[in-house]
Amino acid sequence: MSPGGKSANITLKSIEVPKALQEGEKFIKWDEDCGSGLPVTLRVDPKGYFIYWTDQNMEVELLDIATIRDVRTGVHAKVPKDPKIRNVVLIGSQGSLEEKTVTVCYGADFVNVTFVNFCCTRKEIAQMWTEELFALAYNLNQLNNPTIKFLEKLHTKIVLKADKSGKILVKNIVRIFAQNKEDKKRVEKALSESGLPTGKNDTISQTKFMFEDFFSFYKNLTQRTEVQTIFNKLTDGKPYLSATQLVDFLNEVQRDPRLNEILHPYADIQRARDLIKAYEHNKYHQQRSQLTFDGFLRFLMSEDNPIVAPNKLDLCDDMEQPLAHYFINSSHNTYLTGHQITGKSSVEIYRQSLLAGCRCVELDFWNGRTEEPVIVHGYTFVPEISAKEVLEAIAESAFKTSDYPVILSFENHCNPRQQAKIANYCRDIFGEMLLDRPLDSHQLEPGGELPPPSLLRNKIIIKNKKKHHHHHKKEDSVTSEESEPRPELPPPQGNGELPPGTLVRQGSKDSESSSDSESSSGEEEAGGGEADEARETHAGAEISALVNYVQPVHFSSFESAEKKNRFYEMSSFDEKQATTLLKERPIEFVNYNKHQLSRVYPAGTRFDSSNFMPQVFWNAGCQLVALNFQTLDLAMQLNLGTFEYNRRCGYLLKPEFMRRKDRRLDPFAESTVDGIIAGSLSVTVLSGQLLTDKRCGTYVEVDMFGLPADTVRKKFRTRVAPNNGINPVYGEEPFIFKKVVLPELAMLRIAAHEESGRLVGHRVLPVVGLCPGYRHDYVPDRLSELAEALANPIKYQSELDKREHQLAVLTEGTDAPAAPAPTALAAPIKQESTTDGSPSKSSIIMTETKKLIENESITSAASLPANDKESQEQTDEKQDGASDESALAESLDTLLSSEMVRKKRAELARKLDALRRKQDKEKRPVTAKFYVGNKLAKKLYGGEAHGSGEEGGSEERELRLRYHHAIYAALEKHDLLELEKKEILNRLANSRKEDVKALAKKTNRDKDEILRIKREIHSQELLELERLCGGAPEG
Repeated sequence: MSPGGKSANITLKSIEVPKALQEGEKFIKWDEDCGSGLPVTLRVDPKGYFIYWTDQNMEVELLDIATIRDVRTGVHAKVPKDPKIRNVVLIGSQGSLEEKTVTVCYGADFVNVTFVNFCCTRKEIAQMWTEELFALAYNLNQLNNPTIKFLEKLHTKIVLKADKSGKILVKNIVRIFAQNKEDKKRVEKALSESGLPTGKNDTISQTKFMFEDFFSFYKNLTQRTEVQTIFNKLTDGKPYLSATQLVDFLNEVQRDPRLNEILHPYADIQRARDLIKAYEHNKYHQQRSQLTFDGFLRFLMSEDNPIVAPNKLDLCDDMEQPLAHYFINSSHNTYLTGHQITGKSSVEIYRQSLLAGCRCVELDFWNGRTEEPVIVHGYTFVPEISAKEVLEAIAESAFKTSDYPVILSFENHCNPRQQAKIANYCRDIFGEMLLDRPLDSHQLEPGGELPPPSLLRNKIIIKNKKKHHHHHKKEDSVTSEESEPRPELPPPQGNGELPPGTLVRQGSKDSESSSDSESSSGEEEAGGGEADEARETHAGAEISALVNYVQPVHFSSFESAEKKNRFYEMSSFDEKQATTLLKERPIEFVNYNKHQLSRVYPAGTRFDSSNFMPQVFWNAGCQLVALNFQTLDLAMQLNLGTFEYNRRCGYLLKPEFMRRKDRRLDPFAESTVDGIIAGSLSVTVLSGQLLTDKRCGTYVEVDMFGLPADTVRKKFRTRVAPNNGINPVYGEEPFIFKKVVLPELAMLRIAAHEESGRLVGHRVLPVVGLCPGYRHDYVPDRLSELAEALANPIKYQSELDKREHQLAVLTEGTDAPAAPAPTALAAPIKQESTTDGSPSKSSIIMTETKKLIENESITSAASLPANDKESQEQTDEKQDGASDESALAESLDTLLSSEMVRKKRAELARKLDALRRKQDKEKRPVTAKFYVGNKLAKKLYGGEAHGSGEEGGSEERELRLRYHHAIYAALEKHDLLELEKKEILNRLANSRKEDVKALAKKTNRDKDEILRIKREIHSQELLELERLCGGAPEG
C-alpha cells in the first residue's frame, strides 16, 4: 500500500501472541489499593484474548486485553510512593524502577480508568511486554472479530478461571449466562444435553471441555431455530447444502450487488468447496462437498461472513487530500472529567482521548500562582492542572495509535512571560514533532490549499491567536466563541477562580479576530475594562511564531472569507451560531468548509457536559466537531462509532460533493443529489444472543443518521421479546429505508435494549460498507445509560422553519439548555458534581424536575400563610445578585427518596407486576429457545421476514403514564412542602436571634445560665418545628 494511499486488498492483521508472553514471566504486582507487592507469573493466552497472572497460591486473575487503553514503561510508568513497597518491588535489583515497571491502564470509558503495575528484574523484559501488550490491545481484530471468535474468547475465559486443580466449576459456567433461577435451569439443561455435568458442585475436566464441547453446549442453549428455518428453506428439507446450492446462496443472497464483477468475481464451485472444507467438521459430508446445519452456522458466524467490509476497518481513505477535506475527531474542554463548572480536571484524559483517535484537543491556559502556567476552566470551581504535565502527556500519547497530525487548540489567558514559557515548553517537549513553520510545498499564501495528512505525519499543529504587525480595527458582524454577552466580571485571581458565590459564563473561547488584511490579536480588547479580562490575552511573539496552518479569526461572512481566500485561517462557532449559519446559508457553509477549517463546540449552557449531535455539522462539512469526551451519551457514542473506521486514525475523508469546488451540495436536499445514486436499505432483525444475564424483555432499535432527509430515528423497533435475555427471537417485518440520498454520509445504528430502556450495547455501521445477506453483528457492552430528552415535533411555514424541522430529526433530545438568567448563574455551583461522565436516565427526570421547580418558585408566595408573605417579598428582594436556592435542581436520589414519591413508585411497581403476570397467563408460553448476548443476527437488503403481532403493551403504557403524572405531582408537592419548611426554619431562626438578643439585654446571669436558656429556647423551637412540619400530609 502506498504511503497514505488506498489499497484494494486490505486485510486485518491476525492476532499473534509471542511465545515469551504465552510462557510467562515473573513479576511483582502492585496497585494503588494494596499495601504490598505480590509475586506473580504473568502470561497471555495463545489466542491473545486475556492477560492473566497466577500468584503463589495458584489463584488466577485475568484482564480482557480489549479493555486495555494503554501500556507504559519508563518515565510514564507508575511506581509506588511508599519506600517499603518500593524496596519490595525492586526485588533487590539496582537501577531505575520506572524502567523495570509495566503499567497497564484499562477501563470502560475515558474517565474511569484503573492502573495495575508489574515490576520485573530487567528493563528489556519490561520494554518487550509493554510493546507486545499494546500491540495486542490495539489490533483491529480485538473489537472486530467474527462472532465465532467471541465465543472462542468466552470459552477461553471459562478455562482460565478453572480451580487450582485445573477443574472447571459448573456453577461458574452457569453464572456467566444467567442470574435468574429459571434461566439457570435452561443453562443446566443445555449442559446435560451436551453430555456435561450439571450439579452445582460438579466440576469438568479441561480435556472434556474443549472448544468443540463448548460449541455443542452453545447450540443446545441457543438452539438457533431462526437459522434452522433459513437452512431448511435453502436445502428443501434435506439435512445438507450441496456445493451448487451453496454457490447459489453466496451469489444470490450474500453477494453485494454494488461490487464490480471483474474485481470481485462471483463465487464458483471451488469457492464453495473451500468453505465446506473450512467449516464442515463432519468428515463424511466434507468429503462429499456437503454443508450440514452445523457447518452452515459456523460459516454465518465466521470471518468469511462479516457485516462490514473488512477494508472499511483498516486504512481505506485517500490520505493525500488537503486537511480541510476530512472530518477530524475532536474534543472540547479536553481537561474536564465531568461537570463544566464543578467537575474535576485531569492530565490522564488527554492521554485517553488521543489514544482513542482524537486528533484535536483543547488546552485553556491561565497564569499560575508560581509563575508556572496552568490549565483550568476559568471562573469556575474546576481545579487546575499543570500545563507542563499536560504537554508531556500529549507528547507521549499523540502518535501511539495514529501517526496523523494532532491539532492543539490553545485558549490563552496568560501574560507575555508565561506565554513565552508555554512556547518554550512546546519546543522542548515536542521537539521535532512540533510543526513550527509551514512546509516548503505549502506556503501561507492566499489561494493555496492546506497540506494533506500524509505530509503531516507525527506532527503537532498549534492553534493560537497570531500576533501581526499591521492592525486594522474593524467591527465584526458575526461573532465567534468570544462574542456572546457576558456579565460584568471582576479581575482574574490566581488561576482564574472567582470568590465563592460569583460565577460567570463559561465555554470554549477562541477569541478569534477579523480584519480585511491581517488579523489583529490585540486591539479588539482595547478599552474593554474589567469584563475583557475574561478574554484571551494578546498573543506573544514566542507563541505566535508556532502558529501556521490553523490561525483562528473571527468569522465575518462567507463572502469575506471567499474574497480573502486564506486557507490557513479558521473560525470556531458554538452550536447555536453554527446551526443558524446552516439554516440560513447551507450551500455557502458547505463551500466554505471545502477549503477552510471550521470548529463547532457545545453551547456554554451545557453545564452538564452533554453533547449535540455531531451529524448535524458533519452534514455541513465541518471538520472539527468538538464534543465532551467525558460524556458517553448518544452523540458521543455516534462519534466513537463513526471514527471506528479508517484504522481509527481520527481522519475520515468527506464525500466527494463536500470536497470538489465545481460541485454543489445542499445538505437539506430531499431529492436525489446530482450525480449521486440514491440507495435503499432493508434490515430485518431476526434474533439476539447473550444480550443480558437478567431475565427480562429485550428489544432492538435500528436508526439511521445522515442528511436530514436520510435520518430516521425512533421509528424502527422490534417487539419486546419477553423474559429472554439469552436468546430472544424477534422475527420482525423488515425495516425499510426507502431512499438514502447520500449513502456515503449515512450511518446505521443498531442498539439492543432491556425492556426498561437500559442500553445493552450498540454498533454504528457505515451504510456504504454494509455487506448484504444474513449476518451476525457483535454489539459491544453498553458504554452508559442513554440520556435522550423528548422533543415535540416542529411545524414549519417558511424555508428556514423547514430546515429547522429537518435538523430536528438529528438534534432531538440533544438541544442545549436555555441560558440561565444572570441572577441564577451561581445556581449550578451547589449541584452535585457528576465526574463519571455517564449521564443516566436521571438526566431526563432532572430536566423535567427543573421545570417543575421553576414553576413552583413563581407560585410559592401564594402557598405561604398570609403573615409570611411579607418575609417572602423581602427574600425575593435579597435575591437580586445572589443565588436562588429554590431554583437548584436536587439530585435524582434526593427527589426519589422522598416518602410520597417512594410510595407512588412502589405502587406503580406492584401494579405493573400484577399486570404482567396477568398478561403472561393469557399468552401461550414461549417455547422457542435461543441464545448469546452481544450479537445480533440480521438480514440486510431484503429477504423473508417473520411477522409477529405486537404484544399487548397499551395497558402497561397507560398505567405508566397515569402514575408518571402522580409521581410528578408528588414531586411538586414535596418541593412545596420543603419550601414551606424552609420558610418556617427561617422564621424560627430569626425569632431565636431576637430572643437571644433580648436575653442578653435583660440578664446579668453568668455564661452557664445564658447557655442553659439558649438550649431551652432551641428545644422549644424544635418542638414548634415538629408540630408545624412533622405531620405534613404525604398523600
